[in-house]
Amino acid sequence: MTTPTKRIAINLCGGYVPGLNTVLTGVVLAANELGWQVVGIRDGFDGLLGPDRYSEGGLFKITLRGVDNLSTGGGAILGNAAGTDPFRVRQVNADNQVQEVDRSGDLIAKINAEKIDAVISVVGPRALSILFKLHRQGLRTVCVPTSVENDVAATHLALGFNSALSFAVDMIERVRQAAQSARKIGVVEVLGEHAGWLALQASIAVCADAVLIPEIPYDLRKVATKFREKIEARRTSGLVVVAEGAVPQDEQQSQTEAVAPKSLKASLSPGATSHRGSHAIEGSGRAAQAVALQLQRLTDQLTYPLVLGPLVRGGPPTAVDRQLGLGYGAAAVRALNENQSGVMVAFQPPELRFVPLAEAINKVRTVPVNSVFVQIARSLGIALGD
Repeated sequence: MTTPTKRIAINLCGGYVPGLNTVLTGVVLAANELGWQVVGIRDGFDGLLGPDRYSEGGLFKITLRGVDNLSTGGGAILGNAAGTDPFRVRQVNADNQVQEVDRSGDLIAKINAEKIDAVISVVGPRALSILFKLHRQGLRTVCVPTSVENDVAATHLALGFNSALSFAVDMIERVRQAAQSARKIGVVEVLGEHAGWLALQASIAVCADAVLIPEIPYDLRKVATKFREKIEARRTSGLVVVAEGAVPQDEQQSQTEAVAPKSLKASLSPGATSHRGSHAIEGSGRAAQAVALQLQRLTDQLTYPLVLGPLVRGGPPTAVDRQLGLGYGAAAVRALNENQSGVMVAFQPPELRFVPLAEAINKVRTVPVNSVFVQIARSLGIALGD
């Protein structure tokens, strides 16, 4: 009597980052070595929860032939569903009202009906808690971390960060050159709502004049002092890199908010932030605008804000992310082969380790104030606003 072929599924439950297809390739190659079959779930878990939406079905088989040259591509063939939460699925009830229902039980039943032995989920930090709850309900799962902000706890390097950093450095270097030519201060905002890794490491790479990150509340008057010193040395341009989540010190908070225009947009959406002004619903650009305006007032130098935002999520992966994605995918299969479940593959140099999901959820990997990167920035004369 022959042993039935193992059948595993893979899905994407995080935001788009470069290199997602490399994980898929790593999973398929490693599964093939074990004689396992791999199927893809379309759009997170939507392919199982709503298969009728897809003309070709919510699941599809992924073969070796299907992943030929896939790792070098930019687009994700599975489709992403970063906001899909099987515990809170929106449906229209009999009264034609939208309500949220828990369909986690339906999801696990469908996974069992499809004879799927385990699910490998490529996730961002927010989706980790969803997979943790599904695991506690009986789902056999291994997670692969992705984040262009590198804010996933328990791993030193999330998939996509290196590619985002490379793109950000390239764009910020262009801004620096343009600022020198125009004799202005360029203020570039990058992603980083809670963690400043992208802003900090990019600013070091381009030797920016200042970097503002969420972990270190800033005082723009101190940054302005640095620019006045440059002006006295007849260097009339400058560059500031600011993470979108950077906040001023209490003394500066009221001044920064005072320059923002009042708006009713803050009351228009459940997704609105506490910040007033034109960025109440979509926060991208708020930090760059506030910092640029205040710096211009403090230095009497022309400034211009630029927002990279989600642009860093696009494009092909770097060599580092290609290797990392393939390694993450293969390691996820190895974890299942070793009967591991409810774990996340974590890069903890020089090893890829399996960390329990409980150690990775509800946490953010922030920049320690005494981190080596902070020390490097200070040694290079990059102001952090403190």
